[in-house]
Amino acid sequence: MPMITLGQGMPDMSRLVYGCWRLSDSADSSPQAVATKIGMCLDQGITTFDHADIYGGYVCEELFGAALARDPGLKQRIQVVTKCGIMLQTPAFPDRRVKYYDTSAAHIRASAETSLRRLGLDVVDLMLIHRPDPFMDHEETGAALDALVDDGLVRGIGVSNFMPWDFDLLQSAMKHPLLTNQIEISLLEHGSFTNGQIAQLQMKGISPMAWSPLAGGALFDASNPAGARLSGRLAEIAGEHHVSSDAVALAWVMAHPSNIMPIVGTNNHDRIAKIADSLKVGFDRELWYELWVLAEGKDVP
Repeated sequence: MPMITLGQGMPDMSRLVYGCWRLSDSADSSPQAVATKIGMCLDQGITTFDHADIYGGYVCEELFGAALARDPGLKQRIQVVTKCGIMLQTPAFPDRRVKYYDTSAAHIRASAETSLRRLGLDVVDLMLIHRPDPFMDHEETGAALDALVDDGLVRGIGVSNFMPWDFDLLQSAMKHPLLTNQIEISLLEHGSFTNGQIAQLQMKGISPMAWSPLAGGALFDASNPAGARLSGRLAEIAGEHHVSSDAVALAWVMAHPSNIMPIVGTNNHDRIAKIADSLKVGFDRELWYELWVLAEGKDVP
């Protein structure tokens, strides 16, 4: 498994990342069941696991932590990413009137401490601001994030869903570097290749992370026009490499020279076991654009 070093003092992270946002959706979310999924990832060299405080209605971190408590040796073999900043209206927080964002220093510190407790960890490897906050005081937020690193609660800081100007604003108020931007990237959602997000990261030598790299399954939905156009060609390429169409779609994301790290979330054991098959598929420039054109239904500009 190729490994990525996001920054000085950071542990190497696996090129493919397992996304934990669906852990609570499984029919069996017991510590044993979650530990089995972690083990299946480790068997392929997938050592990095992506969380957020809100996943599963604020329960997925705790489910993962229970699995680590069952087998504490796993903590030494993995890297954990989590996120904060989205305030959901859920049964866990019935007094919230609306969904909103909170990047205040008090919330960032409380969220980091809560995530550490739920996960049963002494330090989180990477913590991200989950969404741009239009009400952000970048000086306050930047200082709070720096303090998490200085105080040893997290090893590194990044963002998610930020545009270049949001990224630069926050970075301007920080002494520690922002180490990634987690962006939606797939054959059906590739605006980041042309809107400046990936260009900025390439300029800075930062590896993006890609959430929903399989477009939430829409890639394989025949009722979706783009999925219908792509399905046959994906199957052909998959057959040539003796892998699934999922693997081809992930390989398309990874073929880009910016060293994108796809985050794959599934509870299906067969699919978990084959995530790393995406490393078997190679793309030349024309084939990469061929799938882009099929997804768009028209030639590139």
